[in-house]
Amino acid sequence: MHAPGYLIATGRDADIFECGRGRVLRRSRNDRSQVLEARAIEFVRTKGYPVPEVFEVSDDGIDLLMERIEGPTMIEAAAAQPWRLRGFGRDLAELHQSLHQLKAPEWMPAAPCGPGERLLHMDLHPLNIILSKKGPIVVDWTNAARGNPLVDVAATWVLLASGSVSSSRVQAALVKVGRGIILKAFLRSFPRDELSGVLGRVVEWKCQDTNMSAIEIERMRSLL
Repeated sequence: MHAPGYLIATGRDADIFECGRGRVLRRSRNDRSQVLEARAIEFVRTKGYPVPEVFEVSDDGIDLLMERIEGPTMIEAAAAQPWRLRGFGRDLAELHQSLHQLKAPEWMPAAPCGPGERLLHMDLHPLNIILSKKGPIVVDWTNAARGNPLVDVAATWVLLASGSVSSSRVQAALVKVGRGIILKAFLRSFPRDELSGVLGRVVEWKCQDTNMSAIEIERMRSLL
């Protein structure tokens, strides 16, 4: 595998480096293997779902070489084009619905709550959608699982409603309003009563996430 170039981006548990023309290297910072994630990406790609191409995974799974996707995230595009907020919400719903048509392979781990046989992303929100020239591309398949589609939808509901924003108070307020519009348009595509039935289990699962702040946990619990 080629040596990485300059740092492009950093996430909660991985760093993204330039790694040759049209490629990036995603490196785990905590020695977590990305083999299962790469396998999930390759699986959904064979089904026509919009994801980056995987080129190589290191023997230890720490390094993942994949296609570089150019474009803003959906949340960045929403901030620049607020008149498209409702459309982004509908697009987000369609990405969920098309993914949930896929039956998860037997090797896919079970979701932390809500049994089922459909393929779930479990982190499918606007920050993990890149709007490329070819259309939206879904990234970060760390939490991919097998389970009930409503659990996946509820996880997005919780994250959109509760995630913190690093910005000024005015900017944070504007972003909150924008996310609220996206969320409302997104939820219209799903049965609200059935979603509410799984929301409590999803909130309890997300509250165990050490990446969530005390404020975010308080917001999540307030949804109940």
